Amino acid sequence: QVQLVESGGGLVQAGDSLRLSCAASGRTFSSKIMGWFRQAPGKEREFVAAIRWSGTITYYADSVKGRFTISRDDAKKTVYLQMNSLKPEDTAVYYCVAAPGFAVPALTASYDQWGQGTQVIVSS
Repeated sequence: QVQLVESGGGLVQAGDSLRLSCAASGRTFSSKIMGWFRQAPGKEREFVAAIRWSGTITYYADSVKGRFTISRDDAKKTVYLQMNSLKPEDTAVYYCVAAPGFAVPALTASYDQWGQGTQVIVSS
């Protein structure tokens, strides 16, 4: 089990950058798949990005590929989401998530640990 606390959200303009952080507690962090989901008003939660325990394998939704980068620092038990070239359609609450190492990264059902979320608003 890990507990997840996100930070770094805010209000930015289109084209700006933000970096989200997710601080985790728990002894099994390094073995987990860590990821980010988001939920915009009136929409379902959607997969954004994930990273395997090794840090060398990453996954991205097509909508963010080339603009967002996920990374992790296992020594600090922290996961990051660097978001560049932000668009108004990136506006959402962003959730940090954790899944067992064998899970399928892009599936919502894979993740058994969720943070409280951090709001990102991108104005046009």
